[in-house]
Amino acid sequence: MGCVTVLTNPSSGHGNAPHAAERAVTRLQQRGVDVRSIVGTDALHARRLVDDELARGTDALVVVGGDGIVSVALQALACGPVPLGIVPAGTGNDHARAYGLPTGDPAAAADVVLDGVTETVDLGRIRGADGTDRWFGTVMAAGFDSLVTDRTNRMTWPHGRMRYNLAMVAEISRLRLLPFRLVFDDGAGGVREVETPLTLAAFGNTRSYGGGMLICPGADPTDGLLDVTMVASASRTQLIRLFPTVFKGTHVDLDEVRTARAAHITVDSPGINAYADGEYACPLPVEVAAVPRALRIRRPAR
Repeated sequence: MGCVTVLTNPSSGHGNAPHAAERAVTRLQQRGVDVRSIVGTDALHARRLVDDELARGTDALVVVGGDGIVSVALQALACGPVPLGIVPAGTGNDHARAYGLPTGDPAAAADVVLDGVTETVDLGRIRGADGTDRWFGTVMAAGFDSLVTDRTNRMTWPHGRMRYNLAMVAEISRLRLLPFRLVFDDGAGGVREVETPLTLAAFGNTRSYGGGMLICPGADPTDGLLDVTMVASASRTQLIRLFPTVFKGTHVDLDEVRTARAAHITVDSPGINAYADGEYACPLPVEVAAVPRALRIRRPAR
């Protein structure tokens, strides 16, 4: 590669991303690559910078940060020719986990950009009734998960992970089943409509969200389908017991969990927001679909 653009989110990883970017850029330059560095102060600013770089021409866009800044890059790279490289420097790093990228070693991640292979993979696409049109790489979630995130975003204290933990405790205390309507289209002419009460529903292009929770353990970002995990439990005790099993992916064997697989799903639940790649997407209802071969990504050679 002759020229690479490196996009950094300075707030990723509790402010550690700039140091990771410095190490990655140094490695790329040591290996003879012309590096153009850009730093996004927020999502809109980062997107403008990326669009400018793509217009100038670049051999790859390398993102230094977590899943949020990767999501910004996806909006610009989807269905285009420029590959994505990732130097993981966030708290969750679920995109990096999905593609076997090294974490904790920015130089090694930079080496993957140069020595790895380009794989063409699927992306998820959300189209909301409010006009939202958004790409995602990992998981879209709605229900209990999004209620917790809604509450976290409304809170001003405490800071960090503890705020999320307190929001989760508050939502568990008012746990209830939510009315969902889902229409599954398998892409081959099979359509099935389901109206059911759920605690949460997750739609996975890849397996994990939330920093390694295998909410959709069978998801494959090359099969043209989304894996759907539906949890239905109004019991606080059951939900608390289910939580540790998500890290192993064994929750799908429990009675209160159902799974499905579809190319296209319509999702609705009154008053519920959808989040994708850990970021707010839009209110339900939405149409969410797998778009085959929508992203070129650099990953380690197998």
